[in-house]
Amino acid sequence: MNKEIRLNAFDMNCVGHIQHGMWTHPRDRSTEYNTIQYWQDLARLAERGKFDGIFLADIVGVYDVYRGGPAPSIVDAVQIPVNDPMMVAVTKHIGFGVTANLTYEPPYLFARRMSTLDHLTRGRVGWNIVTGYLDSAARGMGLAAQPDHDGRYEAADEYMSVVYQLWEANWEEGAVRRDKSNRIFADPAKIHRVCHNGPCYQVDAIHLAEPSPQRTPVLYQARSSTRGREFAATHAECVFVFGADKRITADIVADIRGRAAAHGRDPKDILIFYNRAAVVGRTRREAEEKYREYHQHASIEGALAHFSSSTGLDFSRYAPDEPIRYVKNDAINSAVETLTTLSAEPWTLRRIVGRMGLGSRNPAVVGSAEEVADDLIAWVEETDIDGFNLSRIVTPEGLEDFVDLVVPILQERGVYKRDYRPGTLREKLFAGSRLLPASHLAAAHRRLDAECRK
Repeated sequence: MNKEIRLNAFDMNCVGHIQHGMWTHPRDRSTEYNTIQYWQDLARLAERGKFDGIFLADIVGVYDVYRGGPAPSIVDAVQIPVNDPMMVAVTKHIGFGVTANLTYEPPYLFARRMSTLDHLTRGRVGWNIVTGYLDSAARGMGLAAQPDHDGRYEAADEYMSVVYQLWEANWEEGAVRRDKSNRIFADPAKIHRVCHNGPCYQVDAIHLAEPSPQRTPVLYQARSSTRGREFAATHAECVFVFGADKRITADIVADIRGRAAAHGRDPKDILIFYNRAAVVGRTRREAEEKYREYHQHASIEGALAHFSSSTGLDFSRYAPDEPIRYVKNDAINSAVETLTTLSAEPWTLRRIVGRMGLGSRNPAVVGSAEEVADDLIAWVEETDIDGFNLSRIVTPEGLEDFVDLVVPILQERGVYKRDYRPGTLREKLFAGSRLLPASHLAAAHRRLDAECRK
C-alpha cells in the first residue's frame, strides 16, 4: 500500500462521547473534560503520535428520542453536559478540527470566530460543517422544530457562499500594510464590502478580521446521506463517513469521489476518514483482557439513547427481533439508510445491541498492536478511505496504547509519517497547497463582484 494513513483523535468537550459508560472506569479521566489541563495533556499526547489533528465533535440539543425524553441521556452523560468545542491548546503542529452548527450560527460573526482561532493557532484550524439534526436544539433556539433535512443543506450551500466571500474575497492580499512610518495599518482600497442578499442570509459588511494564515479553515463534513455526500463533494476537503461494513463504506467513498469528479475536482483531493476505536495490547490476550474489563463499564442504555436520536427512531418501541424499518425523517438519514436500505440483511434491536459491547454501535477492533495495524491497513486498502477518526474508550490510556504500540508499527511498514510537514494545517494535509480548491475561490470572487455591482 502506498497511501499514507491519516489519523485524528476523535473527541468531544463532554463526559460521554461515543463509547458510553466508560466514564465510570476507575482509570478514565473524561470527567475532567471541563479543565484546561485535560485538553492540554490530550493535545500533547496526540502530537507525540504525529496525529494530523484533534477533531472535536459537538451537538446542539439533548438526545431525547429514546424512551420519550432526555432522562436516559442525562443519567449516562450521553453528550450532556457538553461545552463549546471552540478551544486551542499548547502544541506546535497538530490541527484542531472544531464542529459548528451553521443552522443557528450567523455567518458574519462565525467567520470572525474562525479567523480568530486560525490566527491564534497560526493556521491550524479546521471547521466541521454540520446542519444539526435534533428538534431539541431547534426548541432551544426558539423554533417549533428543526428545518427539514434537505432544506438545511440548501441553506448550507448559501452559507458557504457568504463565508467564502468574507474569508477569501473581502481583504485583498497586501491590504494589511502595518506601515508605522506613514501611519497606515491597512489600505481601504484593497478591502471590499460583501453584499449578499439571498433567500436565507443577508449580509452587507466588511469582514471584521484581517486575513488569517489559511483564510478559510480546512473544511470538514461529517454526513453520508445522499444530500450530505453532494454537499461534501462540493465543499469539503476532509469527509467523515460511517458504514456498517467495508462494502457499504466502499460504496459511500466511491460515490463521494465520483460526485467530486463531476464538480471538476480531483477525487483524491478529498481525504476520507472512517470512525474507529481500538483496544490494543502487546498481545491478543492482553487486549482481550482489557476489553473484558472495559465491557463491565459499558452502558447499553446510553448507546441506545444516542443512536435513537441519531436515527430519529425510538428503539425502545421495537421488539428484540423486529426488523428495523426505514422511516424518512429529519435526523441523520445516512444512519437510517445504513440500518435498512443499504444493509444486505435486516437489522434488529438484538443485532444492534450485540454490537454495543463498549457502549457504542460501532464495535472496536481488539487485538495486539500488529493485529490492529493490519486491521487499519486492510480498511484503507479495501474501502479507499484515507484514514481514521480514533474515538476514545478509556482516556487517556487508550490513546497512549495506540501511540506507543501501533504508531511505531505503522511507521515501520511505511504507511504513516515519521514527522510533520511544515506549514498550516492545509499545507500539512495536502503537501504544500495553501489554497482552497479553485472552484471555491472563483465562486467567492465572482459572487462578490456581481453582488457589489448591483
